[in-house]
Amino acid sequence: MPASKLPAVPETILKKRKRQAEARAQRAKDAVKNKVEKKKKRVEAFKRAEQYCKEYRAEELDQLRLKRLAKKEGNFYVPAEPKLAFVMRIRGINQVAPKVRKVLQLFRLRQINNGVFIKLNKATMNMLRICEPYVAWGTPNLKSVRELVYKRGFAKVNGRRTPIDSNDVVEHSMGKYGMICVEDIVHEIFTVGPNFKYASNFLWPFKLNTPTGGWRKKTNHFVEGGDFGNREDKINELLRKMV
Repeated sequence: MPASKLPAVPETILKKRKRQAEARAQRAKDAVKNKVEKKKKRVEAFKRAEQYCKEYRAEELDQLRLKRLAKKEGNFYVPAEPKLAFVMRIRGINQVAPKVRKVLQLFRLRQINNGVFIKLNKATMNMLRICEPYVAWGTPNLKSVRELVYKRGFAKVNGRRTPIDSNDVVEHSMGKYGMICVEDIVHEIFTVGPNFKYASNFLWPFKLNTPTGGWRKKTNHFVEGGDFGNREDKINELLRKMV
């Protein structure tokens, strides 16, 4: 064997190099594909958010128009019954009656200052009457829904409390219901859409702070200068102090 000739590279090493080169090429190809897909999704999410914004604005202007029209005719405008409520638990676990405890469990309000969105119908109204001394509830506006989801929103992924740090978390769990971004969740909840149940269940119960300045009197109803019970749109003021 001549001294100048280099030893041949073993076949296994050549195969390994080939495999690695192929894998690198495939990864580069996938990266380009993912980048294009992500850009497409970003554009889609932006378009949806824009569309929802127009929808909310049109609804707001319509309400204003009807109110003015009624005033002009010398009548009163009575808005439609609210379909959405935000319920939060304000009292602890001591001396809770079994039926009340069961209702609070069904609402997923197991801890003090926990809150959830619920759809208002006959069944939920009856449930709210049962547990009324333990909860504060009302009808949130768009700003409150948005703030809760963006600032305090956690998702339930495989039974775990997961932070919503990107739209991928939403798409992975809610893609089958046509929701691909956080704004879809906000829209579904605020408008109480057909998939409200899944959107609400996807969100982990909100863990809120005690309101700035504290409660007034938890054992009295809101209309008696206390805290529990229905406070209608006044819930928004309370949420500003708690989020």
